[in-house]
Amino acid sequence: MSPTPRLLVTGAGGLLGRELGEVLAGGRHTTLDRAMLDITDAAAVRHAVPGHDVVVNAAAWTDVDGAESDEAGATAVNGAGPANLARACARSGALLIHLSSDYVFSGETTVPWPEDAPPAPLNAYGRSKLAGERAVRGLLPDGGYVVRTGWLYGRHGPNFVRAVLRRAAETEFVDVVDDQHGQPTWARALAGRLVTLAGLAAAGRAPAGIYHGTAAGRTTWYGFARTVFALHGLDPDRVRPTGSGTLAARPARPARRPRISVLGHDGWARAGLGPLPPWRRMIEAAVAEERGRAEPAGGDPTRRRSA
Repeated sequence: MSPTPRLLVTGAGGLLGRELGEVLAGGRHTTLDRAMLDITDAAAVRHAVPGHDVVVNAAAWTDVDGAESDEAGATAVNGAGPANLARACARSGALLIHLSSDYVFSGETTVPWPEDAPPAPLNAYGRSKLAGERAVRGLLPDGGYVVRTGWLYGRHGPNFVRAVLRRAAETEFVDVVDDQHGQPTWARALAGRLVTLAGLAAAGRAPAGIYHGTAAGRTTWYGFARTVFALHGLDPDRVRPTGSGTLAARPARPARRPRISVLGHDGWARAGLGPLPPWRRMIEAAVAEERGRAEPAGGDPTRRRSA
């Protein structure tokens, strides 16, 4: 491996992929969106991987409800695609960091899910993501890194923060579910952590395996929405709690959602790192960045903060 590993980012047009591109800007890295590399095309993947030290796979089928009616399509992207990348990495000697999801778990727990908890997905999307995990770990036992994340938000692409602010501009009250628990995670912070992990992995200082890339702490979508309102100068009492089982809360959402999507973070200690910062600190930093007060992009914005 070179002193500064050369990274290939797949799925560079998505929410997380675009953040990775911004964190890596100016380096000798390659960022490819779906139009430039379809990871379900094994021949194209074999051609793209050589010449890179670490591949970060941010390409994914993210339509959770759409996967219920097209599980084969979701699994082609989330399962067969990572398998193509893993085979190409095994052939070229590159390492692979693959992004997975909290949806590989059932959501039926009272404590955070540890990295080695048995997966039991509730829906087709979760099953497709689990297929990708198993392909990466099976084909690259010594060079495959699975980073599970969830509740991502950021400046790019559709996400909860942008959706709730749009609804705030359209209606007086916004109803948000209060019975699903998770860890809202800023895509910029996760991107920085992934770049850090890539460097440590290339230097032989981070063992292969499963890591959980979510913010510390926990909240509900309702609690997160109230915080988003407050940080944007809106009255948080305009956010009203509702149950996920109500008709108003779940229009045309066929996929079951995990009730508890809270992940444990002990795995980072294997790489000499602490957990990512708490979710509230993340959203405060994200809002500050919007207002031009954030730190310059680049590197891992979480390493010097304690969790």
